[in-house]
Amino acid sequence: MDPLAATRFGDLTAAAAARWGDREALVFRDRRYSFRQVAAEVDRVARGLIHAGIEPGEKVALWLLNCPEWIFAMFALAKIGAVHVPVNARFRTVDLAQVLERSNAATLIIHDVSGPVDYLGMVRELAALDEAGGHRRVRGARLPDLERVIVVSDRKYPGVWSWPDLLASGSRVEPATLAARAAAIRPTDTVFIMYTSGTTGFPKGVMRDHTLLAHLADRYRRLQSTERDVFLNYLPLFHIFGYIEGPLGSMLTGYRQILTDTFDPDEALDLVEREGVTHIDAFDTHLKLLIDAQEARPRNLATLRTGVIAGGAANATPLVYRARKVLAPLRHLTAYGMTEVGATISLSFLDSTEEQACEASGAPCEGFEVRVIDPGTGRDQPRGTPGEVVVRTRYLMQGYYRDPEATARATDAEGWFHTGDAGILRADGHLRFVGRYKDLIKVGGENVDPTEVESYLATYPGVRQAAVVSYPDARLGEIAVAFIQASPGAAVAGDELIAFCRGRIASFKIPRHVFLVDELPMTSSGKVQKARLRDEARERLG
Repeated sequence: MDPLAATRFGDLTAAAAARWGDREALVFRDRRYSFRQVAAEVDRVARGLIHAGIEPGEKVALWLLNCPEWIFAMFALAKIGAVHVPVNARFRTVDLAQVLERSNAATLIIHDVSGPVDYLGMVRELAALDEAGGHRRVRGARLPDLERVIVVSDRKYPGVWSWPDLLASGSRVEPATLAARAAAIRPTDTVFIMYTSGTTGFPKGVMRDHTLLAHLADRYRRLQSTERDVFLNYLPLFHIFGYIEGPLGSMLTGYRQILTDTFDPDEALDLVEREGVTHIDAFDTHLKLLIDAQEARPRNLATLRTGVIAGGAANATPLVYRARKVLAPLRHLTAYGMTEVGATISLSFLDSTEEQACEASGAPCEGFEVRVIDPGTGRDQPRGTPGEVVVRTRYLMQGYYRDPEATARATDAEGWFHTGDAGILRADGHLRFVGRYKDLIKVGGENVDPTEVESYLATYPGVRQAAVVSYPDARLGEIAVAFIQASPGAAVAGDELIAFCRGRIASFKIPRHVFLVDELPMTSSGKVQKARLRDEARERLG
């Protein structure tokens, strides 16, 4: 079966194995798997999960760094009709408890220890694990739904399943039992619940079904992805970007996935050279570090063909132009999207102009209607005028898990999903992402795009990264406040930065206060948490 014709996540690995067999599918450190081996591992895990007692519809949380077991579990859970719940690997005890409580997860799959992080120790803070009567048990009033913990480790611990024990137990489950579970799954069943990045408030659980796969076909057509490609995946698998481009993209198109547990720019560029990588994806934070690393120690990047960059915002534009020179022959596509709306709302093309690829966020994807409206009136904004991006598509999420009020607020009666993002529809039909709509600053009646100001501040010597947010003002309504992270060893003065802006950008755009910080608060996907910065501005200024 052609993987692109598959309608369910659980069909993908067998379909890919039938088509590409012994071609290499997955590389992680010194471990290499063919498509046939990936499919076999997925089935071994699936049978183990059935034996462990995981039922159709059960929520299973994956709290792991990038590793092959993450991918095997993801497809195995989909194949047996369970719902996987990716958990941010940077979360800690309190964050984990909230995800488990909100998702009703009955099973948790974790590392025991990774580097200095004791994942199993944090779980033990939340629940007792024991083997009373020879049965593994989880006991804890705070997590009444949690029944079992599976540890991706060869070591054995009381009260939990070790990975080898899980795999061994699967031999007691007949292949026919697995086949029956897989056959019972409908494309409209929920396959995963992904908690969004959460730039404001605690993340909401986005429910997605198997129909997401049909949307991805347009993405890989625009990228012209084939089995000859090699994708370097340093993006976290718990985030929609790395999730769709890595495991799903590989199984759908046949390309080889080089997986790393975290992002390291030097390691990434070394892998491009050594493995013949043709495709990388990036947020602007990744892009800057890749550029710096390549300039410091040039590698041969001759195989680098394309990739997707979440671009379009004014502060990223100079960086993206620079990437096309430093990371040549890379010719990237630029994109805008979110977990709730099919993952990718707009995407450019390989033959888009350099200006479109660097200063816009792509053209609407197949099956998407995109408008930019005045959120006060709901009327369409003229081309070139910023407003809120609203989207209508058959690839809309099923809703926010156990949050019907938030689901109802997000989508209007005509089926338009309100993204909360500010954007501009250009004359050429491309969308440009500006930022979160609430991040726009209204200074004395003038709209200020903070990314534009951030882009200008970043040109000042010694500024590594800038974030501009609003602060209430009695006379003007709002004013701009800047938070600056300096480059290592650089000295940056706030009054000099303000002077640098005078006479060069409009006076209403100039930050009235500048705060120097060691680092900016970021989400796991590389977005600045501006809600936290707005709170910090209020604390500092009163």
